Amino acid sequence: MGTLTSLLNIASEALLADQAALNATANNVANQSTPGYTREVTSFESGDSVTISGGGVQSSGVTATVSSLRDRVLEQRVQQQTQSTAQSSALQSALQQVESIFSLGTDATGSSAVTSSQLGTAINSFFSSLSALESNPSDTSTRQNVLTTASALAGAFNSASSQLSQISSSLNQQVSGDVTQVNSLTSSIAALNAKIASASPNGDAGTLEDQRQEDIDQLSQLVGLDQISTSQNGISLTTSSGAVLVSGDQSFKVSTTQVGGNTDVLAGDPPQDVTANLTGGDLGGALQARDQYLPSYSTALDNLAFSLGSALNAQNELGVDSSGNPGAAIFSLPTSATGAAASIAVSATSPGAVAAATSGEGSSGNDNATALANLSTQDVVAGQTAVGFLASFLGQVGSDASAATTDSTNQQTALTQLTTQRDALSSVSSDEEASNLTQYQRSYQAASQVFSIVNTLFASAINLGVETSVS
Repeated sequence: MGTLTSLLNIASEALLADQAALNATANNVANQSTPGYTREVTSFESGDSVTISGGGVQSSGVTATVSSLRDRVLEQRVQQQTQSTAQSSALQSALQQVESIFSLGTDATGSSAVTSSQLGTAINSFFSSLSALESNPSDTSTRQNVLTTASALAGAFNSASSQLSQISSSLNQQVSGDVTQVNSLTSSIAALNAKIASASPNGDAGTLEDQRQEDIDQLSQLVGLDQISTSQNGISLTTSSGAVLVSGDQSFKVSTTQVGGNTDVLAGDPPQDVTANLTGGDLGGALQARDQYLPSYSTALDNLAFSLGSALNAQNELGVDSSGNPGAAIFSLPTSATGAAASIAVSATSPGAVAAATSGEGSSGNDNATALANLSTQDVVAGQTAVGFLASFLGQVGSDASAATTDSTNQQTALTQLTTQRDALSSVSSDEEASNLTQYQRSYQAASQVFSIVNTLFASAINLGVETSVS
C-alpha cells in the first residue's frame, strides 16, 4: 500500500506539472500579439529521491517551474539602439523640414539648388533688374522694377527666417510633449517596481516585468537612458547625463523652463538644467536639431542678408538719385547681422531713389547702376559672392540632411537586427507552441492513466481481489 501511495503521489505531481505547462502554453498563445510579451517556458525538475526497502531508489515526483524567457543583456542592447534610432529619426525629420524651406530635392546641389530656392531666385531677379537699369537708367518703370525685386528679395529673407523660427518653435513643442510622456512612463515604471518587489523580489515576475520592459522601451524612444538593476528585482533609471528618473518605487519628474526663448529641460533630484547633456530618443534629436543645426542656419542666413544689404546700400549711397541728390540706403538693416534676415526691408520709397548715376555724370547716367549690378560677381559675404555663399549654405543644409537620412537608415537597420535576435528568443512561435501543446497533453494523459491504474490496484487490494465488490 505504501508503494501504491507513492506511485499515486508521483502521478498526482505529474498531473500538476503538466497542467502548469499546459497553462503556460495557453498563455503564450493568447498573448502572441500582445506588445512586449515574453513567452513563458516550463522547466521540469525531479523531486527528492528516497531509498526504499531492497536498496532501490525512488523519486518523489516532478515539479514544474514557469518563467519568462528573456535575455536582459539583449534587452538593454535593444533599448540603447532604440534611443539612437529615435534620435536620428527626429533629427532627420527636422532637417528635412529645413530642406523644404529652400526647395531642396535629392538632386539639388550647387547652382541648381540656388535656382530652385525662392531666395536664390530672388537674388538673381534683383541683380537682373539692376542689369536692366544699367541699360535704361532713365526709365521709371525699370527703376520701379528694381524696388519690386528688392522687396521680393527682402520678403524671401523674411520668409526663410520665419520658417526656420517656426521649425524651432515646433521643436520646442516637441520637447514639451516628450517631457509629458516621459513623466507618465517613469511614474508607471516606479509603480511596477513596487509591484514586482512585492510579488516576486527574488525571481521572474512574468507579465509585470513584461509591462515594465515595454514601458522602458517606450521611454527609450523619448530619451537616452542608463539602466541599473537593483535589489528586489528592481530597476533604476537615469538620463544619459546621470539625472535620476526612477529609483525603486519613486519617480522623479522632468520639467521644462524657458531660456532665451527656448524650452529647456530640468531633471534630477534636485532638478537641474540638463538640456546641453541630453542625448538619445526623440528628445535628444529635437534638441540636437534645435540647438546645434538651426542656429548655424539662421546665422548664415543673417550674414547673407546683412552683408548683401550693406554692400548694396553702400554702393547706392555712392551714386546720385534721379533728382541729382546723393543716394540713400535701399534696405533697412539692424546694426549687426543678428536678426538681419528677419528684419531686412526696403527703405527706398520711390523709383527715383535708386542711384543709377555717379556724381558729375548727370541723373541719367548709369555708372553706379553698373557698379550695383557688378556686385553680383564680387565677394560680398565671407569672401564669396552672394550666390556663391548661398550655394555653399544650401549645400551644407543638403549635406546635413543627407547624412541624417543615411544615419537614420543605418540605425533602423541595426535596431531591426537586434529586435529580430530578441524576438527569436522571447517571442511566441505558433509552431513551437503547437508542438509543446501535443507533448504536454500526451504527458498529462499518461499521468492520468497511471493514476487510473493505481486507483484500480487500490480497489483490488481493498476488496482482497474481489473485483466486483468495490468499483
